[in-house]
Amino acid sequence: MPERSHALPQSIDETQAMLSAGDYVAGRALATVLFLSLRMKRPLFLEGEAGVGKTEIAKVLAKALDRPLIRLQCYEGLDVSSAVYEWNYPAQMLEIRLAEATGVGDRDAIERNIFSERHLIRRPVLQALEGTGGRAPVFLIDELDRTDEAFEAFLLEILSDYQVTIPELGTIKAEEPPIVIITTNRTREIHDALKRRCLYHWVDYPTADVELEIVRRKAPGCSADLSEQIVAYVQKLRQMDLFKSPGVAETIDWATALTELDRLALDPETVSDTIGTLLKYQDDIARIQGSAGAKLLSDVKAELAAAE
Repeated sequence: MPERSHALPQSIDETQAMLSAGDYVAGRALATVLFLSLRMKRPLFLEGEAGVGKTEIAKVLAKALDRPLIRLQCYEGLDVSSAVYEWNYPAQMLEIRLAEATGVGDRDAIERNIFSERHLIRRPVLQALEGTGGRAPVFLIDELDRTDEAFEAFLLEILSDYQVTIPELGTIKAEEPPIVIITTNRTREIHDALKRRCLYHWVDYPTADVELEIVRRKAPGCSADLSEQIVAYVQKLRQMDLFKSPGVAETIDWATALTELDRLALDPETVSDTIGTLLKYQDDIARIQGSAGAKLLSDVKAELAAAE
């Protein structure tokens, strides 16, 4: 049995406190769906814009529960050999040549030897299924929308029974299902058949108060005044029609960068010099340069002053 301190949370409040202890500021809705996912042993499907903290949930959960974190980073062209398993072909060829050199003629014995587990290269899916009881890993399937529908269908089969068949070895079934977190940036729609097997939550951009708390936790060296200005500025940017609005990760990066530069407040020159930590597309950067950027900063400071 796992230690009590690493046991699954027994309530929504405990779930929220667990995330908070890992410096993840979560609303009650997220804590609720995560609690239910753990209790019902169902995958949790997290959808939202890039940089809003979906992946971080799995990392915090693995650390809080003292479970291994196994991450399958999805990409276009991902296949079974990269996601599940493959054979160590160079080692197998060496075994065959050694058998030939020593005169071993038993073909069945050679086949059993080259297709033994010591020549099996375990990829993330297989690693996730081989967790021991009470220590099943947190299995993060990150950015599923980057894969194609064929791999999505294959994954659906695995998540239905938590098992995979290797023709040469047989069926490997999880002793205990892993804790599955699936993320997607919604660059394409995921099939309903997979979503039906999951609990769903949309991870949105945080409110100003929540984002300010995140900055305080993740960039503690950033002064209170500068943190407020950073968050207010980012919140304003997200109201603009940008190609890619900055996520929470970019907010933290910006706060960290300004702290490293010993800045105590935002000014037009500082914003211009460091904007590359916040915005990653030249068209977006061009939109806030010059008078537009100066007005945006002026509006931010005026609103903060009025709120005091």
